Amino acid sequence: MITITIPEPNVTITKQDAPELSNIYGFTDFHLITREHGGIFMFYNAKDELLFVGKARKLRQRIKKHFEDSVSPMKKHRDEVAKISVCHVSDPVERELYEVYIANRQQAKYNPNRVEY
Repeated sequence: MITITIPEPNVTITKQDAPELSNIYGFTDFHLITREHGGIFMFYNAKDELLFVGKARKLRQRIKKHFEDSVSPMKKHRDEVAKISVCHVSDPVERELYEVYIANRQQAKYNPNRVEY
């Protein structure tokens, strides 16, 4: 059996109740997410249930795309996202493994590549 340890988040941002300067679904702290690093990101709802996990070479741009893109698997569920956690992972193979492992292990609700048991 293979044991995979999920990395601790480097950054976690939460939706604000009454954001004054937010143009992205209540999130005001996108500046805390790096533009330079690759990694994995996880969207959670208010009950701390995993909605979606993804990977990116450039985290901030990819996360924002999920809130803007018309083809994102999250397009109908953007309002559910209450928290975003980000883990820096430089190796692209590791990012791929973490994405699939986390989506399946934590049963991410909206991941298209999740395996049903």
